[in-house]
Amino acid sequence: MPANADNDNTTLDEPMVFIIIGKAYERDGDEDGIDIHVMLSAPDDDTAVREALNALAEEGFLEADLDQIGTLTDAPDEEPHAAAYRGALEGEVAIIRFA
Repeated sequence: MPANADNDNTTLDEPMVFIIIGKAYERDGDEDGIDIHVMLSAPDDDTAVREALNALAEEGFLEADLDQIGTLTDAPDEEPHAAAYRGALEGEVAIIRFA
C-alpha cells in the first residue's frame, strides 16, 4: 500500500501517479477543445504538469487548459483509466481523449 506524501521527507512504496484533468486544443481559434485526462508518474506536481504539457505538444496540441491535478491512491477498475494507470507506473504519459 502506498504511503501518503505529506512532505518532501516521505518515502513512497510506489511512484506517485498523477491525474490531470483539462481541455486541449488542436487548432488556433478552436473554442470547443477536447476534454482530456493525462495520467503519469512524477516526483511532484510541478514536474507532472510540465511532462503533461510536453506530451500534449508532442501529440500535436497547440494549447491546453489544465483544470485539476491530483494523485491516485488506488488503481482504477475501469478502462481506459486502468490501462493508463498501468502505463504511468511503467513511465509512460497516457492521454485519454473524450470526444
